[in-house]
Order: sequence, then structure tokens, then C-alpha cells
Amino acid sequence: MTDITPARIKELRERTQAGMSDCKTALVEAGGDIDKAVEIILKKGIVKAASRAGKVATEGEVRTWVSADKKKGVIVEVNCQTDFVARGDDFRGFVTKVTEVAVASKKGEELGGKTYPGTSDTIDTVRQQMVAKTGENTVIRRWDALDASSDGCIVHAYVHMGGKLAVLIEAAAPSADASKNADFTAFVENCAMQIAAMSPIVVKKEEITESEIAKQKEIFQAQLKEEGKPEQAWPKIIEGKVAKWFTEVTLLGQDNVWAPGEGSIDKLRQELGKKLGGEVLIHKFLRFGLGEGIEKKTDDLAAEVAKMTAG
Repeated sequence: MTDITPARIKELRERTQAGMSDCKTALVEAGGDIDKAVEIILKKGIVKAASRAGKVATEGEVRTWVSADKKKGVIVEVNCQTDFVARGDDFRGFVTKVTEVAVASKKGEELGGKTYPGTSDTIDTVRQQMVAKTGENTVIRRWDALDASSDGCIVHAYVHMGGKLAVLIEAAAPSADASKNADFTAFVENCAMQIAAMSPIVVKKEEITESEIAKQKEIFQAQLKEEGKPEQAWPKIIEGKVAKWFTEVTLLGQDNVWAPGEGSIDKLRQELGKKLGGEVLIHKFLRFGLGEGIEKKTDDLAAEVAKMTAG
């Protein structure tokens, strides 16, 4: 048997464009014979799909679904590599079916192993078929859900730029009747747009941990040191900076963007509560920006081969 060397794996990958794992497996099965390994990969029909497996998928769509009674909402992000594929009927249909499965799933469940609607195949099998058809990597990156926690609660969705950014928000009116009030629904819609535009990380400052605050203080301290500010003045300056930071990272602390000059979201929330005869609350929100946090890594073939053949 010919040794399965890094050089042979590299050669097979260059000839087939299959993934490293597939190349190594095929070589083992072929006893190290390159030509037989190529035939194995071709027969398995995985060449086109596998060749794209390492490609970074940062395009695609963020899709939302909200029940007719506004008591449940789901948000899903599915990625591909180009906007061209993302706008195609096949990809959009795939996102629709994945969203349907997410709606029927328990929060936190993996979707890949679930049955693709209308078929006996799993979602992951259909995903791989689409990869082979489009020539692009397709990834079900994440999904989440919100459920209304009381009679006065509603879940609302806002989608921006045709699925490039989406928000789910859960808000509560003083009563079930008040949740149908036009002013309340407009406020919730505006808050969702605010979240999309201004990217708060939490609803209120009480949700920020002490460690997060301490870390931010360290950042401010380092900035003051770099600026050459006298140390005795640091505590007061940092206190002010932290207070301002709260207004930037909390939804309630932010100045509203839909009615400039009328105050913070919290101020408008309190005013609306008085009008509706009770407290208006924003419980939670989910904000998915398409491809956010994905970094394209440099393709280091030598390092990949070494990793595959280690030991």
C-alpha cells in the first residue's frame, strides 16, 4: 500500500477540488492509488459539493415568521456565498422550508437532521444537494425564537433591506386589549426599527453584567492614560463615560430615531404607559445582521494538509 502522504492528499485535492477529509478517505479506500481515488470521489458524486465546503458564506437571507396571533416569532439566518444565489428561487425556497421547520421545532434544536418538508430527506441532505447544484457553500447559520410571556405581550418582526437585517421583539402592553392599540403597535414597530438602525446590545442597563462594565471601564482608563489626563480626574471622567455608554448600548437609554427631540425610548415608553393606563415593557429582542461576525480566513493549504495528516 502506498503511503498516504500530505503530497498525495494535496495532489488529489488539486485534481478533484474535493475537501481534505474526502481526499484522505478516498486515498485510504484506494490504497493510495491517485487514479482510483479520483474515480471513488467521482462515483460518490461529492466533488462539486465538497470543493466548496471551505468557502466563506456571508451572503444569503435573514427570514422571520410571526404567528397570526402575534404570540410567537422565529428568526432564521441561512448563508450562501453570493447575492446572485441568494436571490434565486432555489435558495429562497430552501430558506422558506428551513423556516417552516424552525417554527415547529423547540428552541435550541439543531435543524440539519430534521426532515425537509415534502421529502423523506433531511435538511442537511437537501442543503448538500443545493451546494452541488449552485456550486456555492450553503449554511444554516443560526435560528432563534421568541414567545409572548403574558396576555398583553406581542411578538413583532421587522425585516430591513430585503433580508439583510432582521429584528424580533417581544413587548407588553398593560392588557390584552391595550396590545391591539394603534399607538402601542406603532411604538413596538418603531422600537424594532430602532434596534435595526442603532444596534443596542440589551434592553436596559440592569442586563449588563458587572464584568462587562468593569471591562468597559478598563478601556476608558486606557484611553485617558493615552490622552495624558491626570489620574486624579479619572474616576469622575470614567463615571461620565460609563453613563454615556449606557445610553448607547441599551435600547431604553437611546434617543429615539423616529421622533428626534422627543427624548429617549424609555421616556416615550413611560408616556405611552400613562396613556394606556399601565406599564409598557420591552422584554426581549433578537437582532440578526446577515453575515455579521464572520471573518474570511486565509486559505493555508499546507497547514490544512498538515492538520489532516497529523499523527
